[in-house]
Amino acid sequence: MSTVPDAGAAVHTLPDIGADPVVTTALAADLDAAGFTVERVDALWGTEAAASLHRGSRVAALRALAARETSPLGTLATLFVLGLPSSRADAVAAFPSAGLDAVITAGLLRVCDTDAAVVEPTVDLRPYAFVDDLGAGSWWIVSDLGELALGHAISEEHVLGIGGATTTLSGLQVPVPVRTVLDLGTGCGIQAMHARRFAEHVVATDISRRALDIARFNAQLNGIDGIDFRYGSLFEPVAGERFDRIVSNPPFVITPRRPGVPSYEYRDGGMVGDALVETVLRGLSEHLEPGGTAQLLGNWEYHWGVDGLDRVRSWFADTDLDAWVIERERQDPTSYAETWIRDGGTKPGTPVFDTLMGAWLDDFADRRVTGVGFGYVVVRRARSGGPASLRRFERIPEALGSNPAGLGATVARVLDAAAWLAAHDDVALAAAHLAVAGDVTEERYYWPGNDDPTVMTLVQGGGLGRRVDADTALAAFVGACDGDLSVAAIVGALAQITGVDEQALAADLLPAARDLVLDGLLLPA
Repeated sequence: MSTVPDAGAAVHTLPDIGADPVVTTALAADLDAAGFTVERVDALWGTEAAASLHRGSRVAALRALAARETSPLGTLATLFVLGLPSSRADAVAAFPSAGLDAVITAGLLRVCDTDAAVVEPTVDLRPYAFVDDLGAGSWWIVSDLGELALGHAISEEHVLGIGGATTTLSGLQVPVPVRTVLDLGTGCGIQAMHARRFAEHVVATDISRRALDIARFNAQLNGIDGIDFRYGSLFEPVAGERFDRIVSNPPFVITPRRPGVPSYEYRDGGMVGDALVETVLRGLSEHLEPGGTAQLLGNWEYHWGVDGLDRVRSWFADTDLDAWVIERERQDPTSYAETWIRDGGTKPGTPVFDTLMGAWLDDFADRRVTGVGFGYVVVRRARSGGPASLRRFERIPEALGSNPAGLGATVARVLDAAAWLAAHDDVALAAAHLAVAGDVTEERYYWPGNDDPTVMTLVQGGGLGRRVDADTALAAFVGACDGDLSVAAIVGALAQITGVDEQALAADLLPAARDLVLDGLLLPA
């Protein structure tokens, strides 16, 4: 998604495939009949070949396919997963319901220029499986062919498919039913489709008409209605509207605005540095309903003498929004530039790669950038006026990176805990009854021959997997939180047992209890 359309740029638009539900319905029937699922496709070539394919090599998968008899599943996998041509006869057999000519007309395949008996893919189309609070699900997702299938760098109008950021953001979406959701910068439409499972109506926007064509097709292919696709930049297509939830994987990649540096619609927002992320975050307040939430991904810059998270904190300074920002990773300028130049399909060691590296590093140096943080942003607008009850900016390396599925429930719980804590001053907290969450365990470490532990750690099994070091008093306090006694009663009993001043003990334990409630290790009983 680019904030400013380039009138001179080439536009590659799929035919109006979303206008004929007969074709998408028949195509879905063919994909289903062939068993075109993640599990079945992986079984075609085995786990080792699947892993090799993920690393960018098709050799092992092709060798496995060559040893099998031709089948509709093998043909579909060859065309749309491997991005390789197939004979027209095999393609006809793979589409008995839709018909090959209709699939070609829809813009998914084309006849080879040099051999009319061969067809080639024009898009990537692959199965996608997921699990959320409503259970397991599977879809088929169309996107543009990647570097492996093209054999060269991708175009600036490239529409990205499923990746790590996709699963992270879909996992972060709060699984609570709402009326309306905005998917800002929808790309291939995957976040809008996930959002629709918990929303009555979804608005999906993008500056790329090609992305909107593909997203619309994906929704129709999978029988998903209730999504309104709109063309435009950032919040322009929804001016004056508010939503119960906003989700966005915005085009946050920091790209030099210099001649010769490609700007990819799916990742480059057309602004300098991290200005696009700042613009999106500052605009949330005007478009969230009271009680509404937002879940986003983003990058932020570190400048000489200025911490990156402090910069993000300043973007919320003039708002009453609750904000929880997690920085998962920080890269130095050189590593960041290498990552995103390779992402565009330019190989290291080539003159083009070296030129782009120079442009990136010059841009960072000119703006005194020392690093780039990447992470997640969770926002809520209070149901009623008043100051924000949650302002948390933290670093958790690799947080949510390996298994983000279901973490939307953790986001919802943290937001609920923040609201509960805001409504309980220390007097109310002391009167409350707390219970240890079911996934919390305690680790103890001893010096050999010593009866007293030297280190005690509270370990969260789910959520963000937090580890909290505890002294004897805190460990005893948490161990006594079973919902029966109030916080004040537990503190009083511990003070009597240990012979310490009760008020001093309360001054230590109440703030710690607040942190544990917010983190989910303790729950209001």
